[in-house]
Amino acid sequence: MTSESAGVEGVAGSAAEGSGRGDAVGWAVVEEGEPEFAGWVRKRFGAYPHHVLATLRKGGAPRLTGLEADFRHGELWLGMMVGSRKALDLRRDPRFSLHANPGPDAGLADGDVRVSGRAVEVTDPDVVARYAAEVTPPEPFHLFRAELTEVVRTYVEDPYVVLVSWAPARPLRTIRRTSDDAAVRVE
Repeated sequence: MTSESAGVEGVAGSAAEGSGRGDAVGWAVVEEGEPEFAGWVRKRFGAYPHHVLATLRKGGAPRLTGLEADFRHGELWLGMMVGSRKALDLRRDPRFSLHANPGPDAGLADGDVRVSGRAVEVTDPDVVARYAAEVTPPEPFHLFRAELTEVVRTYVEDPYVVLVSWAPARPLRTIRRTSDDAAVRVE
């Protein structure tokens, strides 16, 4: 993972150009709108290189697989082996969730993070070449750019479990709850 956040050039539908859909955006929009929250998310993903990607199989069942995610140039990138099942899943149905590696124990000192959205395959040879030069993945590979519809951080703040969620065109929302459903507090 890197901490680069320079603007993207040459990626159709990138955060720099807008997604054109209104309900999914590139990572730069999260960073610009909620920099502190985005910092927590990047920190959590940066703690470990491997995370868990959820895609949809042809029949609609979920598929969970390992993945290295990469934040750079204002985008969240998903790279994977050519012909991998997860890449084929995303080509057929771009919806995904990516869950940050929880780490070696149940401590989760910085909480838990997941992002959801649509994966857009990047086929522009210049963009793919630039990514390959910076990241040096095994080649050939599929490269996808994440268009986000939701980002959630969950952590414990005794006596509450705290869920902080972000979605495009909606303010950051914090929910505090205990094991008693009547104790839910929305901020």
